[in-house]
Amino acid sequence: MIDLRLLIFARAPVPGATKTRLIPALGADGAARLHAALVRHALTTATAAAPRALQLWVTGDDPDGLLAALASEHGAALHEQSGGDLGARMAHALSAATADGVPAIILGSDCPWITASVIRESAALLGAADAVLGPADDGGYVLLGLHRVVASLFEGVEWGRGNVLEATRERLGALDWRWRELPARPDVDRPEDLAALARLGQPWARLAGVEPS
Repeated sequence: MIDLRLLIFARAPVPGATKTRLIPALGADGAARLHAALVRHALTTATAAAPRALQLWVTGDDPDGLLAALASEHGAALHEQSGGDLGARMAHALSAATADGVPAIILGSDCPWITASVIRESAALLGAADAVLGPADDGGYVLLGLHRVVASLFEGVEWGRGNVLEATRERLGALDWRWRELPARPDVDRPEDLAALARLGQPWARLAGVEPS
């Protein structure tokens, strides 16, 4: 077991409201199916990492109850995201998770390149640092681990832009915190990300609509 709380952030996989940037490539139903598979994979990976506690933080209406079912299947506590932008919602979730002094790692559900061993490596790095970052190829990040939350890490960041990682590094430096970084990895947000996803093989190639080369 790794002695931290592991948080997964996810949106309900509703066609037309999920992975909207992928709709031109996959259609509304295809984008929602891919997102559902990514959430399931993230929870399976998180369970395999064996954290002290697993939490699924959700947003958006879930008329089919899929996220609640997935949380129950993987023994994850289900929470509703709260706050304005993504930064405010992450700050709220991480503040709640670390309130008693237990460290936490938060993951999106868009990076199937994150494995249980990567999560365990992140936990080990966090044990000797104030924070751990998992950079994304697009200039954001796919993983963030903290012992405590400071609001400045999340305020004034242009979420969804290519400077999120650099802005976070600047804020960590301003706090005089020690942080460690993992190798950069892709995440699945845009049509141009689907080819990398397909190279992971099935079932990702089918869900991406691209056969692996």
